[in-house]
Amino acid sequence: MKQFHFHPTRCWVLLPLLLVLLTLTACGASDTMAVSPPATVPTAQIVATPEPQVPLQISVPEGFFPPQGLEVAAPLPPLGEPDPTFVPPPPLPTFREGPGGLPYPLTLAKLDFGVVGHLYYTDRATALSKAREGGFRWFRQQIHWRDIEDTSGAFFWGDLDGIVADVNAAGMLLMINITRSPSWYTANGADGLPQDPATLARFTRALAERYQGRVHAILIWNEQNLAYENGGQIGPEDPGHFVEIMAASYEAIKAVDPSILVVVGAPASTATNHPDIAMDSLAYLRAMYTYRDGMLRDYFDIQALHPGGSANPPETLYPAQPSNAQGWTDDPSFYFRHVENQRRVMEEAGMGAHQVWITEYGWATANNSPGYEFGNQISFETQRDYIVGAIDYTFAHYPWVSNMFLWNLNFTVLQREAGRDPMHEQGSFSIVNADWSPRPAFWGIQQAIAAVRQRQ
Repeated sequence: MKQFHFHPTRCWVLLPLLLVLLTLTACGASDTMAVSPPATVPTAQIVATPEPQVPLQISVPEGFFPPQGLEVAAPLPPLGEPDPTFVPPPPLPTFREGPGGLPYPLTLAKLDFGVVGHLYYTDRATALSKAREGGFRWFRQQIHWRDIEDTSGAFFWGDLDGIVADVNAAGMLLMINITRSPSWYTANGADGLPQDPATLARFTRALAERYQGRVHAILIWNEQNLAYENGGQIGPEDPGHFVEIMAASYEAIKAVDPSILVVVGAPASTATNHPDIAMDSLAYLRAMYTYRDGMLRDYFDIQALHPGGSANPPETLYPAQPSNAQGWTDDPSFYFRHVENQRRVMEEAGMGAHQVWITEYGWATANNSPGYEFGNQISFETQRDYIVGAIDYTFAHYPWVSNMFLWNLNFTVLQREAGRDPMHEQGSFSIVNADWSPRPAFWGIQQAIAAVRQRQ
């Protein structure tokens, strides 16, 4: 198992900025609710360097470690009388102020950890207990918009009410990932991104209103550069359309609760360019960031990214340091460190002030799913070592990453409950077995997260 290395850039000096108090409201609305279109709110505006204020705190449900909220880091301005021999550094970038007066872009001061799991119609108590035991502070739950809104425009929240309540009762922070449009909102009747950005904005506003103070981040879509996540086709106009969707949803969410973190969905790590399959992840990011002269800059808090992995150790990267795995080694998109190339695109486009959350990473083990044969090279022990190595590498080398969500917690259990093939690739990524017993990666992650927390 790899050892952790201290990284001095993690020990940032905090500039007190702003206190945000989340009002925890128990929603008493009925399961059907009518929602008006979102009101327009200002986007982030250029302002002067702010006066020192108290640190931003995103309230954490009681009963979890650590007790403090999420700290926001910023450069410390010079204090006292200037030294005449001192050569000043370049001026700090102008701060921005976002909706609700939040500092913008947000810069979270410490590396945090989350897990992707599934809490619908399953043993939520055990799932959340295991997530806490593993050391995770965030839980990412995907929802399908098409399953919540009907053709009349009414919302039927169903089991999501219980999920939100239970995650908060467990003392964890919740990120909701919205995917799958109702078919009547899409251009081709599939379930990709909506044709009119206002339709998703209406839904995100309703979500933020219903769960205000209990949903802490909203992730808009997932791997939208894949054709099947985009309604069956992916073309050059789609990244710009997604930016328009992000802008509308960002404004809708921030109008309700400025403290909810709005996260841009991650493109899948791929070099494929085919309208029926995918758009290269780097090309997608470039197109997204350059659309309308960088319009996206003012409409998100965090950029989600998905690195590769295949059967390659986390410290390897093609072509400079390729893996000796069997297959899936001859392109950077197959590697965990491809996240560096994605980050470089952000910086080249002037988006480097925004932080990154890795919202999926992990290594498949033995499975029988076509396209995932690389997992047959990975034992449970190797899976543990690679995941721990990825945590180590991120902490040591990526100060611009402030959260890592492991893929995944409990898909083995879901496969058993649904009577699905236990060798499906989704379960091969899991860190628990179908009976909830931990795999080696579970214990390795627990120790790795604890080690990072001791060093921050």
